[in-house]
Amino acid sequence: MTTLIIARHGNTFGPGDTPTRVGRRTDLPLVASGEAQARRIGEYLLHHRMVPDAVFAAPLKRSFDTARLAVETMGCDLPITVDGRFSEIDYGPDENQPESAVVARIGAQALRGWDEHAALPPGWQADPQAIIRSWLAFGDICRQSFEGQTVLVVTSSGIARFAPHLTGDFEGFRRRHGIKIATGALCFLRLQGSRWLIERWNIRPA
Repeated sequence: MTTLIIARHGNTFGPGDTPTRVGRRTDLPLVASGEAQARRIGEYLLHHRMVPDAVFAAPLKRSFDTARLAVETMGCDLPITVDGRFSEIDYGPDENQPESAVVARIGAQALRGWDEHAALPPGWQADPQAIIRSWLAFGDICRQSFEGQTVLVVTSSGIARFAPHLTGDFEGFRRRHGIKIATGALCFLRLQGSRWLIERWNIRPA
């Protein structure tokens, strides 16, 4: 069965750091806990016999290094295909700003709209329809080029939340499960006929 695994990159902030809204223009490396999360992804996939046949990652350090450390942990000699479609969105004036400043600018309701509906707040630089089309096109690539194989994609929260559009029922999925993904978490989709089914969402490897 064709399987698509979507992973969110590991932590980019450590204890004592002030987290900010890190987007496409802020290329932070993983911190120690983020590197540990990346290795746990590898351990989880190895333990569950889900070692991928192909790996794709955004070009940002946090995504690529998560993929690299996971692959190293699995002990497989897989190349990582860097794919810009999986880069985080550009948060515009809120890029690299603490959440308190983001809420002060756009309001709590707009932020809830993003977290619950993937509704883009004013000023953020992204095209949701283009992101959706990218996921649908990538789903076709998996179906045509990786039939019966497992594909791992390491990306960011802003991009991954649009992946449920692969099911053809984004609103239904959103209402049942939510769309946010924790750092270092995994989502599992399987192809059944011509439809993608989400089996598990936002799984944090132990």
